[in-house]
Amino acid sequence: MFYFALADAILILHLAFILFVVLGGFLVLWRRWLIRLHLPVVVWGVLIEFAGWICPLTPLENWLRMQGGDRGFSGGFINHYLVSLIYPEGLTRELQWLLGALVLAINAGIYFRVWRARTRSGA
Repeated sequence: MFYFALADAILILHLAFILFVVLGGFLVLWRRWLIRLHLPVVVWGVLIEFAGWICPLTPLENWLRMQGGDRGFSGGFINHYLVSLIYPEGLTRELQWLLGALVLAINAGIYFRVWRARTRSGA
């Protein structure tokens, strides 16, 4: 039970990380100091997608599930609703490139807006 709870916590952390990668730029519009945290996270997220790497949270979660006697991602609320968002079925390299480009485009647009607002207020 303990291992399953830790694995579920890692899964929630993973989802929060993904949401911060994709949408964290909006928080930067609200609090500019978050750029120091968000920019490296975006770089990591884009690198994961473009390089086809596996996020270290994935093997950690799987290891915890195996320690608990499970074989994978099955059963329960968290697995049913969150796993398919983080580990979509049919994820291909082309789709990973598209997701990476989408993350890059969203955040480039947000950071362009932050940069414009900053240059206008400084002028």
